[in-house]
Amino acid sequence: MRQLRIPSFLHDVFGEKQSVGSILAILLFGGMLAAALYYRFPELANDLPVWRSVLALLLIFDVFAGVIANFTASTSNFYAVRKKNRIVFIAIHVHIVLIAVLLNTNIGYSVGIWAYTIIGAFIVNSLIGKHVQLFVAGLLLSVGLGVVPMLPGITPYMLTISLLFLMKVLFSFAVDHYGNTKHSTKKEV
Repeated sequence: MRQLRIPSFLHDVFGEKQSVGSILAILLFGGMLAAALYYRFPELANDLPVWRSVLALLLIFDVFAGVIANFTASTSNFYAVRKKNRIVFIAIHVHIVLIAVLLNTNIGYSVGIWAYTIIGAFIVNSLIGKHVQLFVAGLLLSVGLGVVPMLPGITPYMLTISLLFLMKVLFSFAVDHYGNTKHSTKKEV
């Protein structure tokens, strides 16, 4: 499929070159799932100022679209050779907490899910170049996917957002899916 050169200000999102099909899939997945979530759970925006609802939906779109974007070779490879960018990207991902604050729901749970996700992502990131990285990422993701739905009283829309946030940061982003980092000279774990 035809590859587009991505403007430098969008490299952190799409990498340096991305296929038209991938860009469409990323945007459609993010947009359609965010719209479906709002359609299914309109109460998420009840009694909120419009600006808070819009900002929350934009952040939700970013989480959803980012799950898919981070699985593309272009985005994964962009970060594979930019260790500092990867660490900054992980560190700035406070989306789940901001969404919970904007929607005024499940704030305590979102802080816990955020902490687990970020700590897990840093662990997975530290294993780049080691064969065990994918296993550890899968294990940590599976723990999150198993525990988060059991949280008492979590709203269904925050559950959906939380699970995709876990997927985006802990697995989709933190794993070097295409093996383009320089392999560690240290003994494999």
